[in-house]
Amino acid sequence: MSNTRRILVVANETVAGRPLIDAVRRRAEEGPLAVRVICPQNKPSHGYVVYDETVREAAENRLRLTLAQLREIGVDATGDVMDPDPFSATMDALAEDSYDEIIISTHPETRSGWLRRALVDRVRDATELPVEHVVVDLDLDRDDRRNVLVVANQTMGGEPLMRLLEDKARERPTRFVVVCPQSDGEAAERLARMLEMMTKRDLEAIGQIGHPDPYTAIQNTLQYYAIDEIVISTFPEARSGWLRTDLVRRVQSATARPVEHVVVNERQAAEAKV
Repeated sequence: MSNTRRILVVANETVAGRPLIDAVRRRAEEGPLAVRVICPQNKPSHGYVVYDETVREAAENRLRLTLAQLREIGVDATGDVMDPDPFSATMDALAEDSYDEIIISTHPETRSGWLRRALVDRVRDATELPVEHVVVDLDLDRDDRRNVLVVANQTMGGEPLMRLLEDKARERPTRFVVVCPQSDGEAAERLARMLEMMTKRDLEAIGQIGHPDPYTAIQNTLQYYAIDEIVISTFPEARSGWLRTDLVRRVQSATARPVEHVVVNERQAAEAKV
């Protein structure tokens, strides 16, 4: 183990970006690595109420994706969700263990709150360790998978929705981010059932409970993940509160991403629960 280089990776929304994965890959090619990835939580930009569990769940999902990508390139990394302040999170990690080098991944300067707070320079000054700054533009730098946001509630697991997702996965490699707004005490159960169904159909997916308002849940998810397309699943118009609030059109107006609407009737939704 004495020849193993210990790397601390600090990243949040850019945690699964290709330049970051490539930076770790280059070091792995030079010799044995021990990598720990820390992912500070970040507060959502939308909604007056912050649901701490949702924020942490999003950070855990991003971390899980990164660790999976590192395993794909042969790097066995560990990771933790940390304090929302990235400098405090870095200092806490350094207090727990020693490292040979730090990699900090951020958005480009025009979008990065971390750079506006001079995070890279502050860490260099405080640690005297080698610090590499990796810039990730999530609109350009990502893996080859298409990321599709799926938003549903009572229609989770309905066959029309499942068929649409299977069709998308057949078109090209696709990763699904499934969000169920927290409307009642059964949301977590519906989400878990949906993810289990997707696993059985060989669909790659992560999921989380979102803000009770579906529009806010979507906007927050677009902040947390690099999403290419959005699928919104509802009951038919006469039964759907989401359609009565014009959710699909509002989301289409607020984003340049393709938005697809799929209708699941009550019978199909009930069958998904069996």
